[in-house]
Amino acid sequence: MNMVEKTLSNWKNSLPNEIPLAGLISINHIAYKWKSLYRARILREVVFWRLHDLLDQSFILHQKGHSLGARILLRSGFETLATLIYLNQLKANVADGSLNFHAFCDKTATLLLGSRNDTTKHKSLSIITILEKCDKKYPGLMHLYADLCESAHPNYEGTCFGYSSIDFESHITTFQNKWTDMYADKHLSSMQLCIMTFKHEYNDVSINETRRLEKWIEENDAELESTKPAD
Repeated sequence: MNMVEKTLSNWKNSLPNEIPLAGLISINHIAYKWKSLYRARILREVVFWRLHDLLDQSFILHQKGHSLGARILLRSGFETLATLIYLNQLKANVADGSLNFHAFCDKTATLLLGSRNDTTKHKSLSIITILEKCDKKYPGLMHLYADLCESAHPNYEGTCFGYSSIDFESHITTFQNKWTDMYADKHLSSMQLCIMTFKHEYNDVSINETRRLEKWIEENDAELESTKPAD
C-alpha cells in the first residue's frame, strides 16, 4: 500500500461526524460566542471531508488509467486545500493586527456560504485570488494549479496535445488518448504534495492560529462588543 492509498484509508476513519457548538462554548465561552469562530471550525472540517472525497476518487481513476479525470479531481483538491490555507492566513492576520475582526467575520461567512448561482446571499470569492495569496506561502502552488487547469480546460493541451499526434513529414494527424502516457508517472507525487500540505495546515497551522485567535479575542472582547455592526 503506497503513501497516498494508506493516508486516504486513514482519513476515512478520521473524518469528524459532528461539532456541537455547545461543546466549543464550554471550552471558551468568550471566543465562541462569535459566529466567525464556529464558522471557521465548520469550514476546516468540511474542507477535510471534501478533500478526502476528491483525492479518493482521483486515486481510483488513476488506478484505472483514467488520467484526465484523475487530474481534474486533483485540481479541485488543490482548490479545496487553498481554502484552508487562506482561512488560516486570515486567522493569523487578525491576531497580528493586520485584519479587522469584523471584516474577518464577513470573510468567514463568504468562505463557508459563498455561491455563484445565487443559492445563498453571499457571492463566493475568486479561487484564483485565494490561490495567489496561498502561493506567497507555498511558492509554486499557482504553477502546479495552472498546469492542472490546462488539462481541465479545452485549450491546446486539453484537446490537441491530449488526443492527437502529428507526423510532420507525411502531414498526417493521428488520434489517441495520451493522458496516461503524459501524466500517470507523476500523478501520485502531486497527490502526495497535496496531502502533506493539507496535513500541515490542518494539524499544525490551523490549531496554532485558532489558539492565537481565541486568545486575541479574549483580550479584545470588550472593544469588539462596542464596535460590532448592528444585525
